[in-house]
Amino acid sequence: MNRRDLLSRVETYYTSALGRHGATPRGVDWSSPESQRLRFDQLAKIWEGRGDSISLIDYGCGYGALVPYLRERGLAFSYTGFDISPEMIATARQLHGGPDATFSSEEATLQGADYALASGIFNVKLDTPEETWREYVLETLERLARLASRGFAFNVLSLYSDPERRRPDLFYADPLFLFDHCKTRFAREVALLHDYPLYEFTLLVKKTKGRP
Repeated sequence: MNRRDLLSRVETYYTSALGRHGATPRGVDWSSPESQRLRFDQLAKIWEGRGDSISLIDYGCGYGALVPYLRERGLAFSYTGFDISPEMIATARQLHGGPDATFSSEEATLQGADYALASGIFNVKLDTPEETWREYVLETLERLARLASRGFAFNVLSLYSDPERRRPDLFYADPLFLFDHCKTRFAREVALLHDYPLYEFTLLVKKTKGRP
């Protein structure tokens, strides 16, 4: 299965979720507004203490829920949301578009930014084989690294989740493997956040001059 076919199936899944649940956390397969905000809190740590104005790419932005979160924090930002679902992008533009926030369903249009975030895009593998999905994850991390000059952050369901609660259509990653991959491949400064009450973890990859 090539990347285009894989993403086509994922796009169908999320467009269907949006159609059923609308522009809500359930429309992007999150359980509640509280869990969605908690994820944003972890991802936002990538830029803490690094200035009061940033440019940001939200890679897999859904209906753009991160934009009001950023606005509420009073952060000066330039935001670009990207999603493979044109319906998601249309909804995001309608709800959250403005001078500080633009949206696109064409990856080729993305320009570099200070930071890139990816929330939830690695979770729903459907019936894609584990190894194929893992390759997709690693390839996507390369894309995030190229897009972001100062750092990127992403979350993934954790292999430490309770086995009896796992679903066969979801991907559960080894946090230690991905920490090591990011540490050796992308940056010296990498933080693994696995201390918040969700069945997942967040990795913050903070770029500095030079390579490990």
